[in-house]
Amino acid sequence: MLKKWLGLTAPQASLYSAPLPAAEGGLEMTYLGTSGFVLKTPQRTVVLDPYLSRANILDTLTKPLHVQPGLIRKHIPHADDVLIGHAHYDHILDAPALCKLTGARLIGSVAACNVGRAAGLPESQLVETHGREDIACGEWTVRGLPSIHGKAIFGRVPLPGDMLTPPPWPPRFHQLKHGQVLNWLVDTGSLKIVHIDSADFIPAELQGIQADVVCLCAIGRKHRPDYVKEVVALLKPKWIVPCHWDTMFTPFEAEPEQIPGVDLAGMVREIEAEGVRAVVMPMRGKQVFSR
Repeated sequence: MLKKWLGLTAPQASLYSAPLPAAEGGLEMTYLGTSGFVLKTPQRTVVLDPYLSRANILDTLTKPLHVQPGLIRKHIPHADDVLIGHAHYDHILDAPALCKLTGARLIGSVAACNVGRAAGLPESQLVETHGREDIACGEWTVRGLPSIHGKAIFGRVPLPGDMLTPPPWPPRFHQLKHGQVLNWLVDTGSLKIVHIDSADFIPAELQGIQADVVCLCAIGRKHRPDYVKEVVALLKPKWIVPCHWDTMFTPFEAEPEQIPGVDLAGMVREIEAEGVRAVVMPMRGKQVFSR
């Protein structure tokens, strides 16, 4: 009854996209919910903003946040690199554990790396960046694009600020400030993916980049005028994958709930009105992208 009153419902199944045409040598993308993705080819696995542990809303608000290593190991058995767009809990909490389990590097801002330090990651697995530099990931290259956090909650930026020293661990949700925000450009050599994990960006930082796929945050987009239109004009993608539309409080293996007020169907219409294909993925869903 409470969920119905709050408007917490699963997305319409009809919004989910059919599988894209398969082609040899494509990039497999798995959606983890929130802004999380696994990008995989036979040569490399890069994970973006993993958050699988997903405490319910009461525990999130009242208790320290704990990770679930068994769940992480089950769903992401291998990773080479873990990229963090910003250091809010729903983007970074599981990243140190994933790096410990797989030996992956954690790549992100000073704040992101301080979260890694708090969780006990060695310096050898931390790569700090302020953006605007190419970082080799095997045969892939990644680059952080300086950005800003969207006005995601009641028209305001939640939990602003930086973390110049390691935060408490395990943390309370409010102890993880966003730090420097980075959009990520992932270049596999055959495809370019841009990951925008919060509904804002700095146009000058996206100029001159042509993306094949854009992973685009949904929550807070109404507070950024011409959000979709400007992203398309700047990056000229073939596909846009909406993300960060679920409440993040349902268990990872359960059906997700759409955030009230996030008009996912309307976002799809906006994307397609710009001549771009919207690819809506269910939680744990996979798509293969290829030129």
